[in-house]
Amino acid sequence: MSSSTKLVIYAALTGNALIAIMKFVAASVTGSSAMFSEGIHSVVDTGNQILLLHGLKQAQKPADDRFPFGHGKEIYFWSFVVAILIFAVGAGISIYEGVHRLSDPGPIENIMVNYIVLGLAIVFEGGAWLFALKEFKRAKGEWGYIEAVKRGKDPSMFVVLFEDSAAMLGLLVALLATFLTQLTGNLYLDGIASIIIGFILAGTAIWLALETKGLLIGESANTHIVDGIKNMAQDYKNIEHISEVLTMHMGPDYILANLSVDFSDEATAGEVEETISEFDAAIKNKYGNVKRIFIEAEAWHSNLRAEQDTEK
Repeated sequence: MSSSTKLVIYAALTGNALIAIMKFVAASVTGSSAMFSEGIHSVVDTGNQILLLHGLKQAQKPADDRFPFGHGKEIYFWSFVVAILIFAVGAGISIYEGVHRLSDPGPIENIMVNYIVLGLAIVFEGGAWLFALKEFKRAKGEWGYIEAVKRGKDPSMFVVLFEDSAAMLGLLVALLATFLTQLTGNLYLDGIASIIIGFILAGTAIWLALETKGLLIGESANTHIVDGIKNMAQDYKNIEHISEVLTMHMGPDYILANLSVDFSDEATAGEVEETISEFDAAIKNKYGNVKRIFIEAEAWHSNLRAEQDTEK
């Protein structure tokens, strides 16, 4: 796990903890529902970063008899828990608070406090967001942003970026609601803003849950790795064909690969054993995150006939 990932999480954790305190102080002074929702949002984000750090720590535990492939999927589990918390706690409380405020609207007092706290929060949150965005851009390489999220195998990076993006949107909504409330005197705008913040969090949580679900279930390695392994087989005269390359991410930096290989009928048992050893080493040397490889020798022509018979 890269140290930059932890730095992004620590930066977000520190910023959200300080911002949460400011927001709750401002909410108690002004009575703003949107500000209270933003405070809940920051508390949830702070808790989420703690969970992500816990997941990173658990994922580094070595393999044992009970978990022979290690604990790398811990980070996937805790990222999914983060998505649930954002939806259930962050979105739920924000929407509830907004509906409650609509049923019993009240004036925002000491409105300048709202402006000061929201301004400071935008500065702090913006700094954390820029830092997360910079690290995400570095990690995504040549992929587009959406493609990088869909094909990325380290959810902790895009979870923080999603959280920070939702936080920035929420702050802008709260700031706009405060300004419009002061301008128009419409007391319902504060409650509406709280509901909008809740829907922003709900949308973020759903997207996060969908993206981490595949990793949690068992997502394959990216196509270029699978195709690369198949192409590497052409360098070995004793390998006639690879019928299957089945891969699974056991963690962001741990790929399990299962290969069904058709060896030459003329190859001796010793030559097959030597080819398997060389092929295994070559794959691990080229793709450092492929940690375990299982190669099954199969008769390709026999499998092809069996598949044809099944289709009939």
